[in-house]
Amino acid sequence: MPPLPLQAYRDLVAIDLPWSRPCPCEGEEAQAVLERVLDFLGAGEGFREPRRLLRGLLNRRPPGNWSEELLVELDRLLWAERLAGGWVEADALPSVRESFGYGASGRLILWRGDITRLGVDAIVNAANSELLGCFSPLHACIDNAIHSAAGPRLREDCARIMALQGEPEPTGTAKLTRAYNLPSRFVLHTVGPIVQGRLTAEHRRLLASCYTACLDLAAQVEEIRTLAFCGISTGVFGFPAEEAAPIALETVSRWLERYPDRFKSILFNVYTEEDHERYRRLFLR
Repeated sequence: MPPLPLQAYRDLVAIDLPWSRPCPCEGEEAQAVLERVLDFLGAGEGFREPRRLLRGLLNRRPPGNWSEELLVELDRLLWAERLAGGWVEADALPSVRESFGYGASGRLILWRGDITRLGVDAIVNAANSELLGCFSPLHACIDNAIHSAAGPRLREDCARIMALQGEPEPTGTAKLTRAYNLPSRFVLHTVGPIVQGRLTAEHRRLLASCYTACLDLAAQVEEIRTLAFCGISTGVFGFPAEEAAPIALETVSRWLERYPDRFKSILFNVYTEEDHERYRRLFLR
């Protein structure tokens, strides 16, 4: 059975309804909200590092059983933290042509940093096949980081989509949700190939399919003009980063050649200096 197309769940998760930013809470009010949410999650008393504890409890909490009132309070806390931390607008970043002289497209951008701080229309999440986020408390994967910053509404939307689909998300495909308390408006969730042992041609094909699926899906939403890719499958899924980077660049470049007017800019987001250098060398070829 093929995965659900966008039109099958577009209204279910209100893709076309802009998310209204909540009024941020600060100081004593933020502390009171934190305590109420922790109490709801059964944290008990006498805990240390309450904000870290909240993240861990949210990481492992399954979807469902949230009241709208509590979700609104949590949104206010998360949005206040995002405002305090700030973000980086894609329009302020130089293209790879400006940075490195790469001639294929002035619409490609290379940026090193935390993808949850990017002010773009959509970011790509390297998801697992359940599409519900990482349930390991405080795990360092990008799936955990994105769900933690966006808040529980993101998991709730993913759960609705997966319940409708009725089976795990296939590798090499993608789904779209709103981004809630992230500075981006949307999140594209894609399941990359898991590499255990020798890298195969099928692994490479599936990784390329992730990039194509995200671009094809994003192109169906007019509001998405800027899009940021993470290093799909290069973390815990084990795809060698030195093999993944040229696949990512080649696949995106080919897509942009076919549809030259669809997106304003495509970002490659990296987190380490090694990955930044790896992409830089590709751009200088």
